[in-house]
Amino acid sequence: MEPVLKIESLKKYYGKGDSQTKAIDGISFQVMPGEFLGIMGASGSGKSTLLNCIAAVIKPTSGTIEMEGKEVSHLSGKKLADYRGKDMGYLFQSFELIDNLTGKENILLPVSLHGGSGKEGSERFEKLAEYLEIKDILNKFPSQMSGGEKQRIAAARALILDPGLILCDEPTGALDSKNAKSLMTKLSGLNKEQGATILMVTHDSNAASFCSRIMFIQDGKIFHELRKEDGEDRQAFYDRILKVLAQLGGGSANVL
Repeated sequence: MEPVLKIESLKKYYGKGDSQTKAIDGISFQVMPGEFLGIMGASGSGKSTLLNCIAAVIKPTSGTIEMEGKEVSHLSGKKLADYRGKDMGYLFQSFELIDNLTGKENILLPVSLHGGSGKEGSERFEKLAEYLEIKDILNKFPSQMSGGEKQRIAAARALILDPGLILCDEPTGALDSKNAKSLMTKLSGLNKEQGATILMVTHDSNAASFCSRIMFIQDGKIFHELRKEDGEDRQAFYDRILKVLAQLGGGSANVL
């Protein structure tokens, strides 16, 4: 089985000489189809820079990023636009919904920008709306929605074109504990039941306990890695996450 995402010796440096900052310093890893990978680390550890490199928002200093066999740094023009819009879905902490569009219009925006309309797209829209429990807010504008509702609309938008990889940047960061648990349950269900491949950056060990594997980053390097064991429940995995975070100088509240 070929990886969805393959990263080799990735580096991103800012500045030169004594003032140089090594945001990412030689990271290598793979994400396999159907995996739910979490990336954790303290502020300034390099996790957000890593996500931005994968999303082709910034260019790495060196190393390679391959998405389904395509070298991301070599993409330009329409191929780069297709990569950002079709190959990859992005779920932001701040939702990034367009205020003057309804929930339905926000979800379908990638369809109008990148294609994918028709019967198959309509069926996927209906299934996502039902699964994410957003049918009753599709005609509302973002200003009329709660934070949890906004994030579920944003999740549907990220998933509407059935991307090969879903990137999540602190998706529970703006949510209360109830809505955070609801969102993570939905994302976990999409991963387990529909085989969605998810890479999530988070500082929250509660959210991370829904993952199947976690990479901990410190000073731009992979510090440690945890895999959920067969039959291990989320509470036990959460406890192991906390032990690693204690070594990194971080922690979290009780499990959701």
